[in-house]
Amino acid sequence: MMSEATTGAATVTTGREAAAVRRIFDEMAQRKRWKFHHIALLAFVIGVLLWAAEGVNLRPQEVVQAVPVIGEYFARMWPPKWGFSEVLWKPAIETIYIALWGSVLSTVIGLPLGILAARNVVASPLLRNGVKGILNLLRSISELIWAIFFVAAVGLGPFPGALALGVNYGGILGRLYAEAIENVDPGPIEALQATGAGRLQVILFAILPQALPQFVTYNLYWFEVGVRSATVLGMVGAGGIGFELVTTIRLFEWRETGVILLLILGMVTAIDLASTYIRSRIY
Repeated sequence: MMSEATTGAATVTTGREAAAVRRIFDEMAQRKRWKFHHIALLAFVIGVLLWAAEGVNLRPQEVVQAVPVIGEYFARMWPPKWGFSEVLWKPAIETIYIALWGSVLSTVIGLPLGILAARNVVASPLLRNGVKGILNLLRSISELIWAIFFVAAVGLGPFPGALALGVNYGGILGRLYAEAIENVDPGPIEALQATGAGRLQVILFAILPQALPQFVTYNLYWFEVGVRSATVLGMVGAGGIGFELVTTIRLFEWRETGVILLLILGMVTAIDLASTYIRSRIY
């Protein structure tokens, strides 16, 4: 009798589980069911993409035909002219300097603006929107255009390159900082406010400690991007290895170009490995 009762109970339990599973799958199917507005939205997106493809004169077949041409350029870079690397160390280190100080300046610019743009820090919509407008201005102008401005203002060399990265990335990081601050846990903020803490104390001891890991991640990523961008800024006289890169391309010295590209690849890879290690220690 006990065995039959146990078997019956197990059967009932199995039946309930099966019914629950079927109900879950029915709900998922209901969610996945396409409705008219889904189809209309998909058609609109496809229409926009086709319109944009016409605007850019998209020609996939020519991309396929261009692959051998690009491959020929890379073939001309082999074997690299390793002796040319002796003159590249100084501009390569200069590129690191530009990216490093660009990151420092971007933090100095972006952190206070990011705090003022955060909804849970500043209650005034007028002030927040004004700061967001400044951030939009800083990041909407490319670092290459900023570099041209600063080269004209302070002269040639790595200094205008660092200023250009600092201003442009300051706008980008400021927006990211603001979003990170707005997404912190409100519990510690409310606890400090309940003790009578001022706004500055809340920012220093409740908001920034929570957002700091994200700040570090953002800075490491944009430092890596800054190294790549600094190679381009040299083309407009803002220092770094970019000047040598564009010079070798204009002179058709492809083997020397290959050395520069490998050096840039090595620098970016080393920075990526270092930033990955730092992020793993933080999290």
